[in-house]
Amino acid sequence: MELSVCLKALGDPTRLTIFQQLLIRKHCTRSLSKKLGFSEPAISQHLKILYEAGMVYKEKYGYHMHYLPTQEAMDFLATSFEQMRQASLAVDRNPLICQCEFRKQQENEVNEHIEGTKADE
Repeated sequence: MELSVCLKALGDPTRLTIFQQLLIRKHCTRSLSKKLGFSEPAISQHLKILYEAGMVYKEKYGYHMHYLPTQEAMDFLATSFEQMRQASLAVDRNPLICQCEFRKQQENEVNEHIEGTKADE
């Protein structure tokens, strides 16, 4: 799974709402359509995107297809966000220190210029 694909699939407010409803219980397209007030084709298109992203899976019951979130997607999202949280906790947040590469490059250029000026004297 790719995080960007999952986040893109969940980035649409309607798809996020559909996904949240599926976390409560399984639904078919008709059930989601009535619950959320969207047409069945619109719900179907949103479910297709969630399915292709690996966020949901299908179970057939008679004539109806029911959808549920995949546990793999839930575990992947939980792990990804936990890794980002841990990385965020490790960031040096001292506002007096600039650690970006651009800043270091500028400092090196200034130092080289100063050393070059001293050598010319």
